Amino acid sequence: MLILAVDTSGKQGSIALAHGLSNGKCDVIEVVPLAGGTFSAQLVPQVAALLSKHGFKKQDIDAFAVASGPGSFTGLRVGLAAVKGLAEILGKPIATVSMLEVVVMAGASEGRVLAVLDAGRGEVYAGQYEVSAEATTMIDERLARLEALATSDSNLTLVTSNNGIAETLGARGLRVLEVGIQGSDAIARRGWRKILTGETVSPEALEANYIRRSDAEIFSKSSS
Repeated sequence: MLILAVDTSGKQGSIALAHGLSNGKCDVIEVVPLAGGTFSAQLVPQVAALLSKHGFKKQDIDAFAVASGPGSFTGLRVGLAAVKGLAEILGKPIATVSMLEVVVMAGASEGRVLAVLDAGRGEVYAGQYEVSAEATTMIDERLARLEALATSDSNLTLVTSNNGIAETLGARGLRVLEVGIQGSDAIARRGWRKILTGETVSPEALEANYIRRSDAEIFSKSSS
C-alpha cells in the first residue's frame, strides 16, 4: 500500500512516500524536506514531484498519514488542508498522528510514558501514554508549564526531542529520554499501524489537534 505522509507541524516540515506492508512494517521510500514559512507554496508541487520521481501518480496513493498537531497553527492548517483535498478527490482514508505520539514511539519505552514538546511562552505540550508491546494508548494531552512537570512521578519516563527540556527535567532528577526530531517518516510508520487497525478518518472529519487555543480565540473570549 502506498502512503503519503505529511508533517507541517513545526518550523521545518517534510513529506514522505512509503510502502505499508502487510506484516506491519513500513518502508519509507523517500523523505523530502519543506522549508519553514513556505509550506503553502511548496507542499503540492513537492508532492507532485516526489510521486513523479518514483513513477507514481496521485491516483496510486492508497492512504494518507498526517501530523494533526500540536504545533504551528498556520503550518498545521496548510498540511491538513492539502491532505483533506487530495483524500476527498481520491476517496482515500487518512490516519491522523499526534507529534506527541511519535515522540513516545521513538522512546521505545514501555509502561507509563510522558512525551514533552516545546510550546513556546514558557509552556510545553505534554502527552501521557500507556505503552505496551501490543498497543500505545493515549491517557491525556495538555498544555503545561515546564516547571510543573518537575514534580512528575519519578516512576514516569519522560521523552522529548528538545535538548533544553531534557536538560532541565534531567537536572530535577527525573528519568528523561532524549530522542531525535520526528518528521514525516515517523508519521508514515505510525500512520500505517493505524491504517492497519482501521483507525482512520474521512476528509470531512479531519481536524487539527492544536491543544493550545489560538491568539484569536483567546482575544475574542477576553473581549466578550
